[in-house]
Amino acid sequence: MVDFEDMRLFVRAVTDGSLSAAGRELGLSPATASKRLNRLEQALGVRLMQRSSRRLTLTEEGSIYYERCMAIIADVDDANSAVGLGQLEVRGQLHVSAAVDMGRQYIGPIAADFAAQHPHLKLRLTNSDAILDLFEHGVDVAVRGGNLTDSRLVSRRLARNFRVVCAAPSYLARRGRPASADELSQHDCLMLHRPGHGILPWILQTPEGPRTLRIDASITCDNGDLMRALAVAGHGLAFKSAWDIAEDVRAGRLLPLLADVILPEADIYAIYPSRSYLPARIRLFVDHLQQQLGQRESDVLDTVRSAMR
Repeated sequence: MVDFEDMRLFVRAVTDGSLSAAGRELGLSPATASKRLNRLEQALGVRLMQRSSRRLTLTEEGSIYYERCMAIIADVDDANSAVGLGQLEVRGQLHVSAAVDMGRQYIGPIAADFAAQHPHLKLRLTNSDAILDLFEHGVDVAVRGGNLTDSRLVSRRLARNFRVVCAAPSYLARRGRPASADELSQHDCLMLHRPGHGILPWILQTPEGPRTLRIDASITCDNGDLMRALAVAGHGLAFKSAWDIAEDVRAGRLLPLLADVILPEADIYAIYPSRSYLPARIRLFVDHLQQQLGQRESDVLDTVRSAMR
């Protein structure tokens, strides 16, 4: 018979990428953690993961078991939390992923505030412009811009957003202001390189539909926050989310350009694994995110729109 706590150890080991680390979090020695994982595999009659001194690799059976265990543990935690005064107690680990710029300016502070309100919650933050596989990396909630493409996941819109070409006043004083989208190719352009996806194109909306611009990047980087900083320093034009640049626009460090171009939408979504029942920590955190971003939405978008000329 499978021991539920062995199942929890297995899930934590996959999430942390280390059996020893998972054992420490659960108060187990490395030797005890290893014995309990062996006991789980023996009870199931399959090998769940290949273990070496450097990494854990799930077997095919391990991947299937991990996804089912995540749902089972979430349901059990919810059931346990609901006992008592009818209150949902937020506990366990909450792993939140966001793009670097959005994560630093908004999601990180909002998540930390949420964690401060729930002392039994352990918060793990991942800031990366790579599109992480939520199941592979054990992410509970990812905050992303744009449409959802993975059918295994569900999404909830948190706030409206759009992308805009922008530049520092120092760059425009040196190189001039582009009067149309056709002139962008004549300028120094800073472009984002996303691992596994290459350089992300600039796609503007036109009355005829989406238009992909032909642009040779002067600088590419894999970090949106660094790209924004380079734009602020006057190294070129950037194509950024309104949320990413609102504070820079308000302070006069960046100017949004091309007022006559239709702003391409890039609404902000919470992405999470598709389950019939979400753990309280995920459901309440997404509610908190939507409330906090909703309170700032008008100010952010109006700041950028009003500065366009």
